[in-house]
Amino acid sequence: MDLAFLHPLYEHSGPWASVYVGTSRHTEDTPHERHLTARAMAGELAGQGADEATCRAVGHAIDELRHSSEPHGRALFARGGEVVLDPPLARAPQRDQASWAPLPRVTPLLELAGEDPVCIVAYVDRKGADFELRSALGRDEAGGVTGRQWPVHRTSSVDWSERHFQLRVENTWEHNAAEIADALAVSQEETGADLLILVGDDRERHEVRRRLPQRLHPLVVEGSHGAGSRLLDDDVDRARTEHVQAHAAAELERFLAARGRDDAGGAGAVEGVPALVEAAREHRIDELLIRPDGPDAHREVWIGEDPDQLALRRTELKTLGEQRSWAARADDALVRSVVTTDAEALVVTVVPGLDDDTPVGGLGALLRWK
Repeated sequence: MDLAFLHPLYEHSGPWASVYVGTSRHTEDTPHERHLTARAMAGELAGQGADEATCRAVGHAIDELRHSSEPHGRALFARGGEVVLDPPLARAPQRDQASWAPLPRVTPLLELAGEDPVCIVAYVDRKGADFELRSALGRDEAGGVTGRQWPVHRTSSVDWSERHFQLRVENTWEHNAAEIADALAVSQEETGADLLILVGDDRERHEVRRRLPQRLHPLVVEGSHGAGSRLLDDDVDRARTEHVQAHAAAELERFLAARGRDDAGGAGAVEGVPALVEAAREHRIDELLIRPDGPDAHREVWIGEDPDQLALRRTELKTLGEQRSWAARADDALVRSVVTTDAEALVVTVVPGLDDDTPVGGLGALLRWK
């Protein structure tokens, strides 16, 4: 997951209020229930020591969610009487929760926002294509292509005089497929789509796929629906889920292959809090792997004001010259380091064929260099 959207959380020091609320059980007809949730979360923060202004800002933001049409929920991150970031959730939290801590509590966000691949669905026929942009939040039109409109149909004649016409039909198909592929490549670059779903008859789908740039081929899924049909939300969700699972399995396989030491004694991946703290201090983490139920995720580490100031013991930070320090969860401290060094993170779930304890302790990383 690209974590660039979390940068605002690390531009100011804490402490931070981190709140996760579900909206699936709330409707416009239940504003009182939303108000009770707002009061409960503000009260929970106050009980943990949050300042009055921040509690009030969080309570007001939750109250305002009664005007939201989001189906799942929202995360809220606040400090100094202001909600700094409030991303929507792709899945509802099991329960509403609030925490007040030196660092934002972001690991639940990585799990609830999830790997949410953005898709372009291309409805392809011989005359062109329509594009839809799909995400967990819904769908939007994303343009399309109007190709040559004639000739697009072959004749049934076997007369040799028809050969020229049949060749023109072939040329029209190939021209339109090339235009669709070019437009689809541009749309993918503009939107950053993770998945391209081609819908249409077999030949049209294959012709478009063949003309896409090679770098996009791993992103392509071909829908089984024929020309003129529309892909159901369930079909898109299934394709997106399979894409996420395949990506996670591939990254875990890469991690397992990289954590073995080479002939020079170096490894391309590490696991366990001590090794991860060292890698984070040296800005070597390329992708952080987090298994939320792992015991190391909530292990205590010590942090300073800067993201690379983290250690297993408070005395280590003093040795490094940091005079101010706070205790923090290991996963939150490592995510801060990853965000500020433009690395990525992956929430690990159970993958068939792999051990449930990968990475060991629940935290691991692929490294930028050994």
